[in-house]
Amino acid sequence: MIEVLVVLGAVPARVAVLTDALTQFRALGVTVRIATTFDPVEKIPAVTELAEVHQLPTAAQLGPRFGRMLKRANPARRPWLRAQRDPWIRRHAKRADVLVALDVKALHTVWQLAQRHRRADAVHGIAPALQAVQRRSADPARYRRHRLSTIGPSPTALTSTTRSQTIDLAKRVFDLSTGKRAMQLAPVRWFWHQAVTAPGVPERLRGVAARRVNRSMRRAGHRDSANRLVLAAQRRMRSVAAKGQVLSPMVEAELKEGQLPEHLKTVVKGQLQMAEGHLKKRRTGQAAEHVVRAFDLMFHRNLHFDGLTSPLAADPAGFLAPLLKSEVGKALATPQGRRTPAEFPPADRPHRMLFFTGINDNFIGPILDRYEATPGVEVRRLNLVEESIRPVLGNGRMRLTRHRLAGSSEHARRVQEAWGADVAWADTIFVDWCNLAAAMLTMIDPGSARVIIRLHSFEAFTWWPHLTDWSRVDDLVFVSEHLRDLALAAVPRLRGPEGPRTHVIANAMDLHRYVLPKPSAEARFMLGLVGLSAVAKDPRWALEVLRELRRRDDRYRLKLIGDELRTSLGPGVARYAEELAADLAELEPTGAVVRTGRTEDVPGALTDVGVILSTSVRESFHCGLVEGAASGAVPVVRDWPFFAGRAHGARTLFPSDWVVSTPAEAAQRILDVTASEETWREAGRAAASHVLGEWDWSVTHKDFDRLVLEPPAATR
Repeated sequence: MIEVLVVLGAVPARVAVLTDALTQFRALGVTVRIATTFDPVEKIPAVTELAEVHQLPTAAQLGPRFGRMLKRANPARRPWLRAQRDPWIRRHAKRADVLVALDVKALHTVWQLAQRHRRADAVHGIAPALQAVQRRSADPARYRRHRLSTIGPSPTALTSTTRSQTIDLAKRVFDLSTGKRAMQLAPVRWFWHQAVTAPGVPERLRGVAARRVNRSMRRAGHRDSANRLVLAAQRRMRSVAAKGQVLSPMVEAELKEGQLPEHLKTVVKGQLQMAEGHLKKRRTGQAAEHVVRAFDLMFHRNLHFDGLTSPLAADPAGFLAPLLKSEVGKALATPQGRRTPAEFPPADRPHRMLFFTGINDNFIGPILDRYEATPGVEVRRLNLVEESIRPVLGNGRMRLTRHRLAGSSEHARRVQEAWGADVAWADTIFVDWCNLAAAMLTMIDPGSARVIIRLHSFEAFTWWPHLTDWSRVDDLVFVSEHLRDLALAAVPRLRGPEGPRTHVIANAMDLHRYVLPKPSAEARFMLGLVGLSAVAKDPRWALEVLRELRRRDDRYRLKLIGDELRTSLGPGVARYAEELAADLAELEPTGAVVRTGRTEDVPGALTDVGVILSTSVRESFHCGLVEGAASGAVPVVRDWPFFAGRAHGARTLFPSDWVVSTPAEAAQRILDVTASEETWREAGRAAASHVLGEWDWSVTHKDFDRLVLEPPAATR
């Protein structure tokens, strides 16, 4: 009787073809056994009724060491690693007349079995298997006469097995001697430090050993030893990519702790260098993975959001130089352009406006309300949280990166299918926030529609402006001059010939609803701070101002309005929250600080606030301050450190007498304007008059009308 052993590396696409073949084998009196890498009962139940089916042992059954080895192995070799440890396979392969690889993933396994059992025919596919069986059935005597050359495993198999066992032994010794347990011993740590940093070691081997030993030292709790090892190892390396790989765990650990790593740029350059290598070989998928890792490092929230400083704000060009000067940066900046320029709509039909909504509509409400009520304007909303739209945004950053590196992508076609009809309908497209949706819009040609994006402070510290094709954006709106300065420095192509026109237009704010009486003269002693849910708001600076005041007059108090800090965001936030809690524990028991938490009635909460503070390290505009000023509270604005001393900042945005540099200066201004009720009320009226005349929506809507309802100026 002829015996056939079939190996399945993957679930067959057409199970019916396999069952038909098994029926033919059964008609020929052939015994068929099938080995699979998956659960046959679940995936191919019909096959189990026609043949003996066996699942190869899993990594879980073979133990954690085997699991690690399997993970490191080439995918084509993984089924064989499982099969060679399976007694069932060994037993039936020895008896088989025909060995069949039913798919590509099973080829290596069948080849290995054929080297060990050379009297069997080894084939790939069902049709060759049937032919082999038919040949054996036609001349059984021929196959009973075993030639000497087919007895026992081939020399190739013996050599391969010996080599494989030697390599496995070496790997086992290496794993044991560089593992977590070994690194708990000082002599072992010393040995590997010397070995990894010794001169003459090939760079690849040095890198492999350094990464393994570094990881094990960290897991064993010897972080300082790990840091010394990688610093010494990278000094022996020439390749920036190799240095970056070795330094990466140390840099990532420092970032997680809220530190600015000394070797951050080296690791970023290493990731970008590896991306360039893949890009030269047209492997944009692999290149994109390294670019995204570089993004994660450069724009880590602990660097820019969860602390009181930002290296990007301090020196945009210098901090972003590794990206902007790299070949990857140039590829990301390559403009695709548009087929036709934007056209102003004809006068014989409504002006069609498309607004992207749904993700963060905090600042767009009054704008939508105005143009939905404007005669001659037709408004359509593209809701980004609708079920039909959300799949397009999935894994958006990676897809965008691949698209920008390659210049085209299949995903751009999906975006065109999802958004194309709305884009073709529109005369003007307005996207609030330069984030995923804005960048993804620029994957497709906007036709004759005019594209307007508004960039807030947050996005300037992210990767989104670097993934946006600015040649497909007509106008870019900022809420302040200092924010425009920062964005132009961080993204130089915004100033290029194919960049958008830039505008500064204040946020749409209904300030008149904050104009309520402050009946009590005692309100002048109440300071107010609206919004403290981010470290950048720096409420501790407000507490320092309060301390300065209370040293002279203990009638001064502070009202904190808004959500608490979310300590789960990271260690930087947790540390700041702990320090803030200590300050509040000192001041709250005396009644010096009042916390209201989040409230929907901010105008009502401000009626007993006489002085409104802006204590932030950065703001794009600070609506909360302006709303407080509209209520009649006297503004005291810290000269926001991210922009202090530059061409534009708090001192150019607000009247100069509002702005102070230190808590002592702030306290003195407060003492001066609250010296009497009359002085305080007069200063409050002047502040309210200024903000209502400058920034209320009844005034600023004219700037928006000029932007969207009038033909644009020719210059950029």
